[in-house]
Amino acid sequence: MIKAVIIDDEPLAREVVKEYLQSFTQVQILQECNDGFEGLKAIQQHQPDIIFLDVQMPKINGFEMLELVEDLPAVIFTTAFEEHAIRAFEVNATDYLLKPFSKERFDKALQKWLDRRTSNTPQETGALLETAANSPLQNNRIVVKINGKIKIIPIPEIHYLEAADDYVKIITSEGAFLKNKTMQFFDNMLDPLQFARVHRSYILNVNQVTRIEPYEKENHLAILRSGAKVPVSKTGYPRLKSALGL
Repeated sequence: MIKAVIIDDEPLAREVVKEYLQSFTQVQILQECNDGFEGLKAIQQHQPDIIFLDVQMPKINGFEMLELVEDLPAVIFTTAFEEHAIRAFEVNATDYLLKPFSKERFDKALQKWLDRRTSNTPQETGALLETAANSPLQNNRIVVKINGKIKIIPIPEIHYLEAADDYVKIITSEGAFLKNKTMQFFDNMLDPLQFARVHRSYILNVNQVTRIEPYEKENHLAILRSGAKVPVSKTGYPRLKSALGL
């Protein structure tokens, strides 16, 4: 039996998916969820094979919810998200259904997944999340999980980011938070007018900089409002000056 979870804040949309699934007797719906918080808990509890996921939902959106899932299931998006943005995800072989969708289109998407279940779908979903970082939904906040709880960090509140092994440490006035992403991911995601890659291991919010001091050979230190000192490499220094308009 194939385990499925439906995550959508619209009851009517969930009913449509349930109705369309009736012809796939091998698929068992374990839970319906109204938002990303419920969806995350359901995935952790049931470990579904596939989820039917809306993108635009209250609290946290579908992309943000997926980022918090440790073992990603297969995903079929059921969304009214802008078609031109969704098209960018096609290269990652992750299917989507643009609302309103027909039974024929639904069957095609699900059958496509059923036919390739042996492929590495989690990797494909991971690639989609990298692409999703460039979407309008993803450029104003970062969602992290702390001791099982979800915290939303607005981008302007970030002081700097620091590489930490397989994670990135996000530093704010409230403390440090870990995100299982790469520095390159954030370098691509963050606004270059607000953030500068000043070092291989540091990305800096230029609005936090109070002064720049020379430090060892051709390196520098950026002194932040908080008093923190962030190293600036030889190659990062021109980037910082450009972002500061110097």
